[in-house]
Amino acid sequence: MPKRFWWMTMTALLLALGAMGANLVQAQNDAPAPAAAPTAPSAAEGDSLASAFFISRRVGPAGERSVEVLGSMIIWFLLALSAVSIGLIGMMAMTNQRKSIAPPGVVEEIRALLSGGKYREAIELAKQEPSFFSRVMHGALLEANHGFSAVIRSLEQISDELTTRRLRQIEYLNIIGQVSPMIGLFGTVYGMILAFQAIVAAGGDPDPVQLAGGISTALTTTFWGLVVAIPALAGYAIIRNKVDELTTEATLNAEEILNQFRARTAQGGSARKES
Repeated sequence: MPKRFWWMTMTALLLALGAMGANLVQAQNDAPAPAAAPTAPSAAEGDSLASAFFISRRVGPAGERSVEVLGSMIIWFLLALSAVSIGLIGMMAMTNQRKSIAPPGVVEEIRALLSGGKYREAIELAKQEPSFFSRVMHGALLEANHGFSAVIRSLEQISDELTTRRLRQIEYLNIIGQVSPMIGLFGTVYGMILAFQAIVAAGGDPDPVQLAGGISTALTTTFWGLVVAIPALAGYAIIRNKVDELTTEATLNAEEILNQFRARTAQGGSARKES
C-alpha cells in the first residue's frame, strides 16, 4: 500500500483513539457519589450521548457502574475499522482517477506520435509516463516486431493484469464491509448474554437499570457495525465501477490507436501478393 494511505489511516485512527480515551476518562469519573438523601440525578451522573456510543457499561446489583471491557473493545475495534475504511476510500478514490488511468493528454500525444511514424518517441513516452494507459501501450509496442496479433495479445494480457491488481486493492473495502456487521452481531449476542445474566442474578426479577447495560452493548455494537459497513460497501461499489469504466476506456483507446498497424500489415500483405 502507498505510504499516503497509511498516513491517512494512522491520523484518523489516532483521532478516534483520542476521542475514545477522553470518553473512557469521562466514564470512570461519572460514577455517582453517595448522598445522604436521594436527589434528582445531575447531568454529570448520567451517561452523555457521546459516552453511550463509545463506552459500554455494566450496572452492578448495588447500583455501581463500571466499564464493560469486552463490549467497549468491540466498539473501539469497529471504530478502528471505520478509520481504516475511510483511509482506504480516500486513497482508492485518489489513485483511481482518470489522470492516473487514461489521461487525455497522454492518449492524444501517443496517438499523434504513432500516426507520424515516431515509434521510438512513442515507446519512450509510454515507458516514462506511469498511467494505466501508458503501461498497456508500452507493453504492446514492445511486441510490434512479432506482428499485430502479438501486439494485441500483449495489450490484453497487461490490461487484465493491471486491472486485476487495482481491483484486488479495492477488495479490502468489500472485506471490511462484509466483516464489520458480523463483528457487530458478535457484540449484539454478547450484550444479550449480559442482559440474561442480569436476569438470572436477580432471580428473575431484575432491575431495568441492570438490563440496560447489556441491551445498550447489544444495540451500540450493532450500530457501529452498520456505520462501518455501509460506507465501505458503498465506496467499494462506486470505486470498482469507476475502475472498470476507466480501464475499459483506456484499453479501447489503446486498441483503436494500434489498429493502424493492422491496416498497414494488411496493405503490406496485399502488396506482396500482387508482386
